[in-house]
Amino acid sequence: MIAHMRKTGCGFTLIEMMITVAIIGLLAAIAVPAVELVVQRSKEHELRLALREIRTALDTYKQAYDDGRMVKIVGDSGFPPSLKVLVEGTVDVKSPDKLKIFFLRRIPADPMAVDAALAPEASWGLRSYQSEADAPEEGRDVFDVYSKAGGVGLNGVPYRQW
Repeated sequence: MIAHMRKTGCGFTLIEMMITVAIIGLLAAIAVPAVELVVQRSKEHELRLALREIRTALDTYKQAYDDGRMVKIVGDSGFPPSLKVLVEGTVDVKSPDKLKIFFLRRIPADPMAVDAALAPEASWGLRSYQSEADAPEEGRDVFDVYSKAGGVGLNGVPYRQW
C-alpha cells in the first residue's frame, strides 16, 4: 500500500504548470488595459473638477470687482493678476472692518501635469483677458486656465482645450 502511494505522487506536471501560468498571463494581459483606462478616467475627472473650481473662483473674483468690493483701476479687466490672489484674498472695500475676501482655499494642481514637483499654480497654463482663445498667452491678469498636458482625453479633445 505504501509503494502504491509513492507512484501516484501529489505534485503537478510541467504541462499543468505551464498551462496555469499561461492562463494567469492571459488574464493579466486583459486586466492591465482596463486598469489603465480606469486610472485615466479618474485623472480626467480630477482635471474637470480642478478646472471648474479655478474658473468658478475667477468668475467670483470678477463679480466682486464688478460689484465694487475692490478698488477699481482704470483700464483694468477686473480679473486677478495671478492665481495666488485667489488664495491670498483681497480687501473688501465695502466692509467696515476692511476684511479680506477669499476665493479659493488652495490652488488645485493639474492632475495631468508631467512634473509632479511643480507648485500647483505653476502647473497650469494661464490665459490673459487680452489673448485669443486659440492662442492663449499670459498677461497682466488671469482670465482663464488650461492644462499644459499634451495628451488627448478619452472624449477625443486635447487636454489643453478643456
